[in-house]
Amino acid sequence: MKINQLKINAYGKIKEKEINLENNINIIYGENEAGKSTILNFMINSFYGISKNKNGKNISDFDKYTPWIGEEFSGKLEYELENQEKFEIFRDFKKKNPKIFNSEMEDISKQFNIDKNKGNEFFYEQTNVDEALFLSTVLIRQQEVKLEKQDQNILIQKVANLVGTGEDNVSYKRAKDRLNRRLLEEIGTERTREKPINVVVKEIEKLEQEREEVEKSVDIKCKIEEKKNSLAKELEQLEIESEKLKEEKLKQENEKMENEKNNLEINYKNNLKNENSEKIKKIEDKIEEIKLKNKTLLEKNKEINSNKNKINKKILIIFLGIIIINIFQFIFIQNKYFNYIFLLTVPMVIIYSLFFKKIKNNNEKMNYENLEKINTEIKQLNFEMDLLRKNNKKLEEEINIKKIEKNNKNNLEKINLEIQTIENEINRKKFELHSLQLDYKNIEPRLEKLSNIEENLVNHKEQMVSLKKLEKSMKLALEILDTSYDKMKNTVTPKFTDKLSETIGTITEGKYRRVRLNDETGLIVELESGNYIPADRLSIGTIDQLYLSLRLAMVEELSEEKMPIIFDEAFAYYDKKRLKNILEYMAKRFKTHQIIIFTCTNREEQILKELNLEFNVIHL
Repeated sequence: MKINQLKINAYGKIKEKEINLENNINIIYGENEAGKSTILNFMINSFYGISKNKNGKNISDFDKYTPWIGEEFSGKLEYELENQEKFEIFRDFKKKNPKIFNSEMEDISKQFNIDKNKGNEFFYEQTNVDEALFLSTVLIRQQEVKLEKQDQNILIQKVANLVGTGEDNVSYKRAKDRLNRRLLEEIGTERTREKPINVVVKEIEKLEQEREEVEKSVDIKCKIEEKKNSLAKELEQLEIESEKLKEEKLKQENEKMENEKNNLEINYKNNLKNENSEKIKKIEDKIEEIKLKNKTLLEKNKEINSNKNKINKKILIIFLGIIIINIFQFIFIQNKYFNYIFLLTVPMVIIYSLFFKKIKNNNEKMNYENLEKINTEIKQLNFEMDLLRKNNKKLEEEINIKKIEKNNKNNLEKINLEIQTIENEINRKKFELHSLQLDYKNIEPRLEKLSNIEENLVNHKEQMVSLKKLEKSMKLALEILDTSYDKMKNTVTPKFTDKLSETIGTITEGKYRRVRLNDETGLIVELESGNYIPADRLSIGTIDQLYLSLRLAMVEELSEEKMPIIFDEAFAYYDKKRLKNILEYMAKRFKTHQIIIFTCTNREEQILKELNLEFNVIHL
């Protein structure tokens, strides 16, 4: 594949920038701080997205490259696969997923898998190269080909790891040593002592012997428990009977208390009744006293009322006689003088009656007021006396009811005797149960020990199973590791070492011819004389070239796509001769690969011109 064009709308400090790339060698030249790293990161983030996580950095790429001014944070990258299909990626870096267009400008974004964390995985599906692999192979940075003296052994180990396992941070020997060490330390063998599996086996044997001895107490325990259960049932029945009798006793006691309460209430009500009777007697005496004290007034009033009735009767008789006489003379005599006399007689009788009544009223007025007071007082006393009599009648009824409710006989003595008998039996059986519990207590420690033994046995057997599983897993891992390593050593490693030998031989002009890996000495290099020396005896510069050679040797194994090879200031510490060798080698060896070199010097441009090689240069 190759990258055709970058169109940066706004990314970091770069705005509205277009970069066109050619098929083979491209040099992107710019002085320090010109934006080379920004453009490189734009390419990577276009393919894989930009992260908001720091991932060990001081600041995340998202925060680092977000433009300070304006809302725009986007760009487009055009690329082409080996089958000549062309695609355009448009990314708004504020959004997680890009838009992918084919050569017909159709949005095909949904045709690819979208991972919840990584976003759209279109580039991985097209090339089978994820971001980690991209960064560790096709992208070669300055710090990855130039190490200080103290890092020499680390770099040699990385090269050996890459040749042996395909991963620069995975060492077959170290992995195997760690597995064997873990197998020995965390599990152990039959010949080891005091290792986990030896300790567990000894403990299981010891526990099984202890269990055998303790199990003899199980029969005794069963017999004691049977008798205890029987006694417990008997006690339960006796306690039920005792409770019933106690409930009956309580009922009888409550009835007795109720009778006593009734007697108190009857006495109380009788006292109230007697008090009311005394009050009635006092009221009667007071009424008699009032009547006796006002006897004259009362009799006179009675006499006046009697005389008043008599006089009224006389006046009525006279008045009726006059009317009869008048009727008689009117019918029979018919004398006008009699009529006049009658007419005079009637008014005289009326006048007499009114006059007589007025005199009487005047005489009785004063007596009436006193009499009214006396009558009112007597009525009030009679009212109080009636209330007291009604209250006494009600009290009498309540007393009769309470007398009916009284319980004349109580059975408490018999119940108390029965309760005492049952309590004695309960105490006897409790004593017997206590004796059994003492017997049980003597063997309880042994029984508890058996329980602990069983529990420990289960735990240790589970531990044994876990250790066996772990042992099986580790042995399986060792087996797989050996198989994988043998397969790698017999298939992949020769390819790597052949390519590595070709690369290092070319760029060192035959000074170092072959590179091999063996289990005893690790990575070795053949000199011009034919002698082999360990790689860690090479100069730092040669080791740098060795590591770069291995990275280049891996490029063609990554994917069916011919991935671009990107150098980011990778040759800053190369002298002119080494730089010329590597550029010439890459131009010939990787003709079908796109090569992109980010540099702050014009050395690469000058050497390519000297070699008369075609290249494309972009000045920032």
